[in-house]
Amino acid sequence: MMISLGSTIARKSSCKVGRPSQRNATICAAVQDPLLLRVARGEEAERTPVWLMRQAGRYMADFRKFSDRIPFRERSETASIAVELSMQPWNAFKPDGVIMFSDILTPLPAMGVEFDVVKGTGPVIADPIKHTDDLSRLIPLDNPASSLPFVGETLRTLRGEVDNQATVLGFIGTPWTLAAYAIEGKADRHCTKTKRMMMNNPALLHSVLNHLADNLADYVCYQIESGAQVVQLFDSWAHHLSPEQFAEFSMPYAEKIIKSVKARYPDTPLIFHANGGTGKFSQMESCSSDVLGLDWSCTMGDARAHYGPKRVLQGNVDPMVLFGSEDVIRENVTRCLLQGGKNHHILNVGHGVVQKTPEENVGYFCQLARESASIHSMTSKEAATV
Repeated sequence: MMISLGSTIARKSSCKVGRPSQRNATICAAVQDPLLLRVARGEEAERTPVWLMRQAGRYMADFRKFSDRIPFRERSETASIAVELSMQPWNAFKPDGVIMFSDILTPLPAMGVEFDVVKGTGPVIADPIKHTDDLSRLIPLDNPASSLPFVGETLRTLRGEVDNQATVLGFIGTPWTLAAYAIEGKADRHCTKTKRMMMNNPALLHSVLNHLADNLADYVCYQIESGAQVVQLFDSWAHHLSPEQFAEFSMPYAEKIIKSVKARYPDTPLIFHANGGTGKFSQMESCSSDVLGLDWSCTMGDARAHYGPKRVLQGNVDPMVLFGSEDVIRENVTRCLLQGGKNHHILNVGHGVVQKTPEENVGYFCQLARESASIHSMTSKEAATV
């Protein structure tokens, strides 16, 4: 049985209850959990934390030194390279979260579905799931430490490198998103094959989703045991689903993972992010994740009004805003911060950072989060002009 690194560190950094001496108070402050972790748990904090989806990416010149010469799977499955790429944005911009460099498809080969990443095309699965007989190819993720050792090594190393100055995040793709990839064989703008299966053989699709949910829960726990302090569930293909389809084929399986992980690691915050969740506010109300991530197709104000002041929300600046001037970026970030509220908000983009985004603008985005306390102290008259 593996011992949770996250739990062990949390125990070591806990403070004794009671009337602290000045020395004990200093020690408590010194070992305080990182900002993003505290906010993800629902705590009030001194300012709004920030990280960016796809913050380790090809918009960074240092990243391209690797991506231009090393294939994706070699980069993501070699722990030393994955650590270097994960740390690049933190070293450059100091966001409050360091997310491991990996891919949502990374666990699929360990479950019987091989894939490759073809430059200019993206992920390709040569032998996609088509028929009921293909279920026999799916295998359980019995020992991720053996089949995915580089993930554990990456996370353990990141915890040591970051040294609690930021929150280390792991992540997975949701069952719906991974099932769609495994059935389509590659990205498809209409999700044609998966939708055909949904309409004509929903039992087969549910079987695939169930298998993925059971095994992805174990994968999340493995990440936590390896040092992930927060884990995000990416439902990257939620935009392919109507609200009714989302309620049947996506949310229940994401929720199955959340409940399974929470039964084992109740203190580790989980984020659920649906790309295309804007029209599914009602369907996501039942989601028991600690944090709800929002894409950029809604206003943070509408989301806050719907989910209430205590729900921890993440997002949701349009990533294309980062191509604008500092004035444009400040205006959009300030609006998002004010609508999100002083507490229970994690600043992020509504989808991944886009290639060719100016690096200095990512840095400015992070800087504005560090200034969020003063932004939230704006007078109502000043706020009305944003």
